[in-house]
Amino acid sequence: FIDRSPFDSSNPSDSARHSDLQIYLHSRVIFRAKYFSALLSDRWQHQANNQNAGHDSRTIANCNNMFHLNLGVHDDPTVHLTVLQLLYTYDFPTVIASASTALEILPVALELLFEDCVKACVKFLEAVPWSEEEEKRVLSLIPLLREEESKELLARVSPGEDDFYEEMLHGLIEKAMYSQPNMAFVKVFVAKLLRDFSSRESARRALERAFDANLRIVKESLEQYSSPDFRGDHNETEAIQRLHLHTAMTNGRHLLWLVERMIELKVADLAVKQWSEQAAFTVDLQKAFRDDAWRNIVPGLPAVILRCTCKLASAVASGTILSSRQVRMKLVKDWLPVLISCKDNVSPMLPSHKTLYLELEETF
Repeated sequence: FIDRSPFDSSNPSDSARHSDLQIYLHSRVIFRAKYFSALLSDRWQHQANNQNAGHDSRTIANCNNMFHLNLGVHDDPTVHLTVLQLLYTYDFPTVIASASTALEILPVALELLFEDCVKACVKFLEAVPWSEEEEKRVLSLIPLLREEESKELLARVSPGEDDFYEEMLHGLIEKAMYSQPNMAFVKVFVAKLLRDFSSRESARRALERAFDANLRIVKESLEQYSSPDFRGDHNETEAIQRLHLHTAMTNGRHLLWLVERMIELKVADLAVKQWSEQAAFTVDLQKAFRDDAWRNIVPGLPAVILRCTCKLASAVASGTILSSRQVRMKLVKDWLPVLISCKDNVSPMLPSHKTLYLELEETF
């Protein structure tokens, strides 16, 4: 029955709105909701019969194994009927098909302590988009949920308080770098996601993690190429050296893409500082470029590495990234010799390389 409100009209014409709606249910089914389970337990039945609690808005009476339950409803009883039907069917995916439906059903499921229905509503809400009005309703319902139930919803309305977003973005970045064969398409898609993502700090941390990992791989590959510590026949040595160079080239391209994303989002300050602290790496690069082996294996490696340097240095020179005088000096001191080594050893010089060298000289 509809609960009367102090604001309801006392006009007799409204009485039809408050008429009883009788439905017949099976105790073995509605026991799935803890409210009914408690109400129909032997203890409560005995108490209800002894106290003759027929005056309460929610009472129980025993008559030939038929119990009469009065369930007060504040609004249209349609949603309550839907939840009662779900006790029978458990067809949550069909019924809970929109955020608005889930938000209508969830308060009733909470009221009746129908936990499976509560979980289905929360799971659906966590996975679908919300309007601004729906988000307000979600926030109003979160205090009614248990901590484990509200965790995922809270993570959506409170970005930055959980590492979930950073992990998600880091996974997408890795997918963009290592997906085959549609790497270019995935990189464009992930770059847009990073631009549009609400938490800049999460994007920063995810990009910095990927930058650290790829820089470490490039450095280790060049170090092993420049100072091999293995013995074997010539063919084996050449194969391993080729592998080191290809690894450096592949991850160097990923590094360039990461640098571009960090500069685009204006979160490259830490990357510039790290790039200025690579004295050992720049020495290994100079050793490698004085060797002739890389020319036929990875001829584009010098350009990839110098493009990373050029983009970071240009962002510093233009003021896009603010760096201390010490960082700027170290950047020039360590990377200018690499530029000179490339100019001296990369021959013939392609027009694109010449433009890159001139731009980097101008930036330094």
